[in-house]
Amino acid sequence: MHFFGHEESSPAYDSNGGFLMKVQLFGAARTVTGSCYMIEACGARFTVDCGMHQGNKAIEERNFNTDMYRPEQIDFILMTHAHIDHSGLLPLMVRRGFSNPIYCTAATRELLELMLQDSAHIQEMEAEWRARKYSRRGLKKAAEPLYTVQDAVNTAQYFQSVNYRRTFEPHPGIKVTYYDAGHILGSAFIVVEATEDGKTTRVLFSGDLGRRHALIVRDPEPPVAVDYIFMESTYGDRDHKNEGQSDAELAEAIAYSHSHGEKVIIPAFAVERTQEILYCLHMLARQGKLPADMPVFVDSPLAIRATDVFRRHKDLFDEDATRLLASGDDPFALPNLTYTLRADESQALNDLAGPAIIISASGMCNAGRIKHHLKHNLWKPGASIVFVGYQGVGTPGRKLVENAGSINLFGEDVTVAARIFTIGGFSAHAGQHQLLEWVSHVAKPGTQIVLIHGEEKAQTALAGLIRERFGLDAIVPGYMEELELVAGTAAVATLHESAAHPRVDWDFLAGDIESKWGAFKTKLATIEQRPWVEQTELRERMMRMNYELTRLISGM
Repeated sequence: MHFFGHEESSPAYDSNGGFLMKVQLFGAARTVTGSCYMIEACGARFTVDCGMHQGNKAIEERNFNTDMYRPEQIDFILMTHAHIDHSGLLPLMVRRGFSNPIYCTAATRELLELMLQDSAHIQEMEAEWRARKYSRRGLKKAAEPLYTVQDAVNTAQYFQSVNYRRTFEPHPGIKVTYYDAGHILGSAFIVVEATEDGKTTRVLFSGDLGRRHALIVRDPEPPVAVDYIFMESTYGDRDHKNEGQSDAELAEAIAYSHSHGEKVIIPAFAVERTQEILYCLHMLARQGKLPADMPVFVDSPLAIRATDVFRRHKDLFDEDATRLLASGDDPFALPNLTYTLRADESQALNDLAGPAIIISASGMCNAGRIKHHLKHNLWKPGASIVFVGYQGVGTPGRKLVENAGSINLFGEDVTVAARIFTIGGFSAHAGQHQLLEWVSHVAKPGTQIVLIHGEEKAQTALAGLIRERFGLDAIVPGYMEELELVAGTAAVATLHESAAHPRVDWDFLAGDIESKWGAFKTKLATIEQRPWVEQTELRERMMRMNYELTRLISGM
């Protein structure tokens, strides 16, 4: 049997004859994107999630380097929920040979069909943009998309719906049970139970855990007893501030921009977050806190279609949303609400005079229509930018919440003059206190906690609290790390640091720049003999280079 690029005999056992489950982290290890756990057990090779990496160029390059996944040798995939950082590489797996079941809840199945086709459309559009850019520079290299809309359409045939709390067996010896994670519609944490030769190892994969008393969806279910818990830690070092004041903070942002005649721009994930914002605006309108003359635009085709999925799955709503529906009220309706499906409708919003609320994807400002809205409003003192979700490292959204003076959009530095609001109460992730409360239900001796889906600072803080309060072992694995799991023993780790984080050769880069600078100085000796116009053109190019070098130094 092949295991993660190595040759292994099958099945795998420890020296004492105990069953081994092997897990390698292909993402969400000391970061929050690219969730994918490649697992071998009972002769099967499968994944929990298959997410896209999001962040800076180096992180996103991982999406194109997926030989280690070996899609044609994956027996099945277990999906926790539909967010792209957990699902976004599924069409790539199908494109490269995967053709087996993808298990998920019914609501996740519907959302995946929408979200993966939307993601594929973005891949195609970005590939076309790169191709035009190459052509303008006289280069011939073709810019291929990561995958196409047709790949996403082909992926849907492999979806198989499963029910919460109904155990099924995707492979002999492996039992799987889904539980409600309370994160987004249809989200789940998954318990995998592997048994061979009378020996059993039980592992829980949390996916993303929601907050108690969040809008719309039900609270997360408590965990069940297992040997290992792979647990998300997005907010492992802090609680959400002013959780009960989200509506008041949103009303403050609206009042600020309305009084200045400017727009409120809300970068929001198309699934769950947009629906929660609509729900909150609906309640503000009922309370008279939403100005009657302030139009609201949902500028995301995906969000528009996802809202229809929410309406079809009312059985997954919490008690408050259910009561609102029972009274005949539509929580996603507003008097001045407009859905903008077409690109020209979206572009027209940039020329719209007066105050307005624009809800648009993506939630981290790294793709889609939101970048255009930021370009047209970020520099206006009366505008508001309202962040209602987590902002990953390297994303434009992260730079804005960390008080950047400007950000680069479409090759242009845009000054930040708008007022930035960060509202934690809309987060779909549990805060530190809620994570600890959740794990307390199974904090029994022998349980090992593996912290995933979080930045290292948050994970270190949460691991310390878990050890202190519950006396449990909590580890923080890295990208590409392999863990061998045997019930009743600590996980055995194998590192792949050189493959996970190739060394940056700074000496080579610095030497190459110095060499080019020497060549430049040699040519400089004769530059004054060239025509004046040509000198000024060279001066402009050198000034641009100097500007970029200044930015580089200031960011170091």
